Amino acid sequence: MQETDATSALTKKGITRDPVKTVIFASMIGTAIEFYDFYAYGTAAAAYFPKVFFPEVTPVIATLLSLLTFGVAFVARPLGSLVFGHFGDKIGRKNTLIVSLLLMGCSTVLIGVLPGYATLGITSVILLCACRFIQGIGLGGEWSGAALVATENAPANKRALYGAFPELGAPLGFFLSNGLFFILESTLTPAQMISFGWRIPFLASALLVIVGFWVRERMQETPLFRLAQEQNNVTKSPLTTVFKTSWRQLIQGTFIVSVTYTLFYTLATWSLTYATTTLGFTNREYLLMLMAAVIVFAVMIVIASQFADKLGRRRVLITASALLVVFSVAFPYLLQGKRNFVGAMAFLVIGFILMGTAFGPVGAVLPELFSTKVRYSGAGISYNVAAIVGAAFAPTIATWLSTNWGIQSVGAYLGIMAVACLISLVTIKETKEVDFTK
Repeated sequence: MQETDATSALTKKGITRDPVKTVIFASMIGTAIEFYDFYAYGTAAAAYFPKVFFPEVTPVIATLLSLLTFGVAFVARPLGSLVFGHFGDKIGRKNTLIVSLLLMGCSTVLIGVLPGYATLGITSVILLCACRFIQGIGLGGEWSGAALVATENAPANKRALYGAFPELGAPLGFFLSNGLFFILESTLTPAQMISFGWRIPFLASALLVIVGFWVRERMQETPLFRLAQEQNNVTKSPLTTVFKTSWRQLIQGTFIVSVTYTLFYTLATWSLTYATTTLGFTNREYLLMLMAAVIVFAVMIVIASQFADKLGRRRVLITASALLVVFSVAFPYLLQGKRNFVGAMAFLVIGFILMGTAFGPVGAVLPELFSTKVRYSGAGISYNVAAIVGAAFAPTIATWLSTNWGIQSVGAYLGIMAVACLISLVTIKETKEVDFTK
């Protein structure tokens, strides 16, 4: 009935949806670039930045400082979500997404040309943090806009599946970034990687930005936002409205997403550092294992989203969160001994299965928690505050915990985040049948 009503309202106003192919590319390309940029930075921060930007301190302190710069963009993201959310709800999704893409991409390319500590001293670190902060501003408007492009073009019974399109940008960006690092590390010597090789992935992101701009320039504004404009249902003060009417949903959405961030950066960034410094793997070996495991991540995003359309979002996400609690207790036992390929691979595969299950339906759940007139702001604020809560300092915290308290403390950290997610899921209503046109 809701789909019939929505289609009828759009037809009467002469409003059409973009073709599915356009929706897939327009929503996926930006998040692919987003995650490509973040993975490239995460890999470089773990493996190369300690020597490039922090050569004057001990290796452990250099790694901690390098990973702290990783968190700068996460701190900036909520600010970006406030800015882009305001304009996304006021003037539309399309143009806002184009600006966020360009801001994000240009700052990434600039990181690739920054001189190191040997050339500029502490100024190089300041410039690195500045680029990272600007990158975070752009990222703050990216995911929520991409999720709306997907879900506001979707049939009501396929919103979770369409919402998976931007989510698939995560494994795609991961695979592109780590694949490029793998090729570089197979071709260049360690000295060449530190000298110039680490810069290549950042410079290569310019190609992705050009493709993303071309795709988004050709898409339409989303049909539901155009319908809201026709019905004069666009608010002049989205931020004031969302904090006044939807503060509870902001908190719930934040903790639903936070655990996926903590899990992902535990799997992809902290474990890379741990595997190469403690378990005896080379950076190249572990990158190859990560790329194999991320295929499972992509498959599970689609499967979990289809189940979310059939069974409901809460049921799928509650199951994933409960299993994450179990995983948080069990995974330290998989990362035992030197060069334990079986244990490390089991850790990655199981972790990414749970990651895909917890992450896939989020593309529908967050937009469904908010009305059309504050959807960009609400989904964006929740998603990006979750980035601070769940990921900004997750690699640093996990590194500090494992160094001082053992790997079991990293599991306890992940378990606490999973419990917080469970509490949030229990307190929300099922959003599968929500009227998305309002």
